[in-house]
Amino acid sequence: MFASRRKAAAAAYPREAGGPRRLLSALPRRCSVFRLFVAALLLGFASLLWLQLSCSGHVARGVRGAAAPEPCPPESRAWPADDPSWGPHRLALLVPFRERFEELLAFVPHMHRFLSRKRIRHRIFVLNQVDHYRFNRASLINVGFLESGNDTDYIAMHDVDLLPRNEGLDYGFPEAGPFHVASPELHPLYHYKTYVGGILLLTKQHYEMCNGMSNRFWGWGREDDEFYRRIKGAGLQLFRPSGIKTGYKTFQHLHDPAWRKRDQKRIATQKQEQFKVDRDGGLNNVRYRIESRTTLTVAGAPCTVLGILLDCDTSKTPWCMFS
Repeated sequence: MFASRRKAAAAAYPREAGGPRRLLSALPRRCSVFRLFVAALLLGFASLLWLQLSCSGHVARGVRGAAAPEPCPPESRAWPADDPSWGPHRLALLVPFRERFEELLAFVPHMHRFLSRKRIRHRIFVLNQVDHYRFNRASLINVGFLESGNDTDYIAMHDVDLLPRNEGLDYGFPEAGPFHVASPELHPLYHYKTYVGGILLLTKQHYEMCNGMSNRFWGWGREDDEFYRRIKGAGLQLFRPSGIKTGYKTFQHLHDPAWRKRDQKRIATQKQEQFKVDRDGGLNNVRYRIESRTTLTVAGAPCTVLGILLDCDTSKTPWCMFS
C-alpha cells in the first residue's frame, strides 16, 4: 500500500531529471547572477561618483592636450546690474566651429570661468557651420556679429582651440582700437609681424568700419592676413599685450594636426585670389540662413549655438565646393 502511494506521489509531482544533483548544480548559477547584479549596482555608483569628481575638478577630462579643469561654476546666472565691478560693457565671444566637439567641451567652461574671474560680462556664441561648403571662418564671424544682438558692444574673434592661461591677459573693452590678444610674441605657432588671428578684440563700431571680414576665403587660412589690411585701411591702430612674461606658454593650444587635418587645398584660381584685398565684400554681402539657435550649458557654462547655413556664389568663388 505504501509503495502504491509513493508511486502516485511521484506521478503527481515528478522530480526534475537529475534529482538533488540538478538542484545543487543550479545554486552556483543563481549565486553568479546575484553577484553580477551586485557588480552592476557597484559600477553604477562608481560611474555617478566619477561624474561628480570630474565636475568638481578632481578627475581630468579626456580632451587631447587639455589640462585638468577647475571646479565647475554654478549654472547660468544673471550679471549683477548694480555691481560696478563688472563694468558697463558686454563681450560677444564669437567662436567659428565645425565638428570639433572635444575642443568645444574644454573651451566653453574654461572661457566662462576665465571671463567671470575678470568680471567681464559676456555671451559665448558657437558659430556652427552646418552647410556642405568648405569651412569659412570669416563669414561665420560676420554672421556672429550680425546675430549677437544689441546687448553686446564689442566682440572677440576667438579660435576654439586656443585657451588663455595667463590671468594678466586683457579681454576688456578695446576703446582705443583693435586689441590682438594672441600676439605673435605669445601665440604658440604663428610669429610673423602682421598676424592678427587666434584672438582679436574689436568694438562693434570698429568692426563695422572695416566692413567685417571678406567672405571669399573658403578652406583654412589667409582671411586674417586680409583683415589686417582692412584694419590699416580703416585708419585703426592695432594694440597688443604688454608686460606678459609667459611667452609661448601663455596659451594652451588644443589642436592636434595628426588627429584633425586642416583644409589647405587651393582650388581653381584660389591660389592667386587669396593674396588680393577684397574691397567690396564683407558684412554688407554675407549670405546665410540661421537653421537653429540653441541655448545650452557645458559643465555649467552657458553658451548659444547657432546652426548656420552659408551660401556661396560659385561664379565668384568656385573654390567653396569640396570637389
